[in-house]
Amino acid sequence: MTTFDHHERERWAGRAEAYTRSFGRLCAYPAQALLDAAQVAAGARVLDVGTGPGTVAALAAARGAAVTAVDAEASMIVWARALRAEGRFARAALPLLPFATGAFDAAVANFVINHVGDPRAAVTELRRVVRPGGQVAVTIWPHPLPPLQRLWRQAYEAAGGPPRLDLPQVAAERNFDRTPEGLTGLLRGAGLDAVRCETLSWVHRTDPEQWWAGPEAGIGQLGLLLDGAPADLRRRSRDAYDRLTDRYRGPDGQLGLPTAALVAAGRTR
Repeated sequence: MTTFDHHERERWAGRAEAYTRSFGRLCAYPAQALLDAAQVAAGARVLDVGTGPGTVAALAAARGAAVTAVDAEASMIVWARALRAEGRFARAALPLLPFATGAFDAAVANFVINHVGDPRAAVTELRRVVRPGGQVAVTIWPHPLPPLQRLWRQAYEAAGGPPRLDLPQVAAERNFDRTPEGLTGLLRGAGLDAVRCETLSWVHRTDPEQWWAGPEAGIGQLGLLLDGAPADLRRRSRDAYDRLTDRYRGPDGQLGLPTAALVAAGRTR
């Protein structure tokens, strides 16, 4: 694993409940489109990598697929097993999966490629475990970032947060552009054919307190930026968050935050 991978493992350790109660609903939105892109239907053998609380796995099982779901974080597997009645759940992580070559008809990874230190190696491994003629499908957040994703850094900078040069990054030679062209190029470079990509746009509706609970628990970009920060900076960030989200509040007090995701898929050879 790369330094970035080790950092990701530490960052997500024990945070399954916090994720499920905050960002889990946001990340669930593209799940059906992801399964459509992977052509998941009844009888298909599907691998869900980075399953989190098992949202995608449950939807695949509802389609009649035979689902195997894995996650690098043990607490996610505990939650997935508790919440989802169908499918096999186990702990495993990209870029090394404990499955035979060609064991599945499709592999999906919902917002996982943005959490690995070698994206091409990760997609190549997804391709390996899928039979020839099968499908690999992934989602990522796009760049430029939508308003929802920009919100976190805006709150941090408005609070006077200092640059965090200590945070691990994906090495430049292993990274890719978070654009439709960059993502399709990544999939083609990993050996997939008939690659396509679409942009999903929606408005994420959530309670302001519930949404703030994610960063407060160390989830997301702001949670990462505030890790180990003094109490005063955390308070100023919360004040900035309240100011920045005021224009997104509806009459019912709920937030309506515009966002988007890229969904890409390709066929294995």
